[in-house]
Amino acid sequence: MANLPQNEDRNLLVGFETSDDAGIYRLNDELALVTTADFITPPVDDPFTFGQIAAANALSDIYAMGGRPITCLNLAAFPSGKLPMNVLHQTVAGALSKITEAGAVLAGGHTIEDDEPKFGLAVNGLVHPERYWSNRAARPGHRLVITKPVGSGVLFNANIKGYVSAASLEACIDQLTTLNRSACEVLQAFDVSAATDVTGFGLAGHAFEMARGGGVTMNLELDRLPIMADALDMYRRGVTTGVNAHNKRMVADAIRFEGDWPGWQREIIYDPQTSGGLLAAVNPEQADALLDALHRADVPAAAMIGTVGPHDGKGGLRVV
Repeated sequence: MANLPQNEDRNLLVGFETSDDAGIYRLNDELALVTTADFITPPVDDPFTFGQIAAANALSDIYAMGGRPITCLNLAAFPSGKLPMNVLHQTVAGALSKITEAGAVLAGGHTIEDDEPKFGLAVNGLVHPERYWSNRAARPGHRLVITKPVGSGVLFNANIKGYVSAASLEACIDQLTTLNRSACEVLQAFDVSAATDVTGFGLAGHAFEMARGGGVTMNLELDRLPIMADALDMYRRGVTTGVNAHNKRMVADAIRFEGDWPGWQREIIYDPQTSGGLLAAVNPEQADALLDALHRADVPAAAMIGTVGPHDGKGGLRVV
């Protein structure tokens, strides 16, 4: 989007220029509108669960900006000649369950005919115009916290081959259907300099966007990263995803590894997530208290996974 005309409205606090999770438009001195849209193809067969995952994934963009979702519109593509309409109804019902859990409302939507089902939401939320988060203001010295484990991309691919245990797949789906609401509400009480959610670009891609946006270096501690059960085993077996290679190319000129990890283990930071956790840069003096608060708020996988450093002139992404 670099060649598009730049926005000149001073009330547009966050636009498309920074690859942020949502746009933010100031309504007045106390309120700003957070707006986003996201849709996905089905990672699971059950339509109700698909709707839950797709809704949690879209709502996460609002939470990643420090906002509160208020209204949603369905975005659906559906092959009505191939699948019964009850599949679409169950997908919407699953989404509505998560929209309601988020304290938002479903106000309508739009459906088109397509060869493959796709579903998501356009979401509007609210945030204070001076208290939102973006991916471009991480401060050197701040600690990096992630609120969900990674690995869903390879698990879904490996499940097609029958490699993943029922328990590991169930735990993965539980993470994907969990809203980032609790994590966001806890983080709002702390000094957060920057935030994003970890989705399709994987941990490496989204950390790189934060590094580039803030002119900093993101130091990721791979051994501290929470990883879904069986995910590393799948990479060890040679399973991957169709997106890993793209995510690796995205950061190739920016990343360096300063540890002795085998290639299959490094793949986990490129693993594309759906409805992943929040990645936030927080005041180091508050880091331990934040982690305790997240765990008490039923965000059990939350972990400190690195630090923000000054830009070192070598790309901005360092795995230690």
